[in-house]
Amino acid sequence: MGTFPTDPTNSRKLPRMRQIVLDTETTGLSTAQGHRIIEVGCIELVNRRFTGREYHRFINPERDIDEGAQRVHGISRADLEGQPRFADIAEELLEFLRDAELIIHNADFDVGFLEHELRLMKHPKANINDHATVLDTLGLARELHPGQRNSLDALCKRYEVDSSKRDVHGALIDAELLALVYLAMTGGQTALSLDEDESLASTDNGEAVAAERRADLKLVITRASEEELVAHEDLLDKIADSGRCVWRVDQEGAEKRE
Repeated sequence: MGTFPTDPTNSRKLPRMRQIVLDTETTGLSTAQGHRIIEVGCIELVNRRFTGREYHRFINPERDIDEGAQRVHGISRADLEGQPRFADIAEELLEFLRDAELIIHNADFDVGFLEHELRLMKHPKANINDHATVLDTLGLARELHPGQRNSLDALCKRYEVDSSKRDVHGALIDAELLALVYLAMTGGQTALSLDEDESLASTDNGEAVAAERRADLKLVITRASEEELVAHEDLLDKIADSGRCVWRVDQEGAEKRE
């Protein structure tokens, strides 16, 4: 289940780019054969930083799981007894995804399953594009690395993302690995850890803020004295006597623009 950190104090609002890295696990490979979603995992990024917000659910598919699929993710039908149906969690999932850019590897597969589930429950907006935009990292990887293997495993190796803790596929861990791969593939980021002195967090209404972790930090501002200002103007006069004083030209231009 997703977690929603409280709004930090002493924070400043920043321009907001919200992305959700999403992955699903299913009972099989084809919705045409009646296969269903059994797990969904989402990781939130805001301005290319992990916020700590995530959404994760196991889902009862009300049908058997193919042996091949179970070997991939290790989830049995017995494991899902007592879990909610997709229709029970659909609205909270869509609310988490709302107005974000979804980062998905092989997006046709996951989006196809999500839309299949929404159509089964006769949702009035069964198209994912009605709720969010989609970026397919598989297509992006093929553009960057044509003719090479571009599975998530291959990309983890190529971009040196540690996947050693992943014994089987899982929606949440795969979403986290994909987030790291996406950030590396599109230019990286300055900090992947949430333990920086300053990091982004999300408020309950979805705004991105920069939280100051050092509440005791005081910014010291030293202003020039009258004597120092006079001395500065005298120096500019001497420069102007010798030729063009760029500081005064810039200042005059700024005043004209105002």
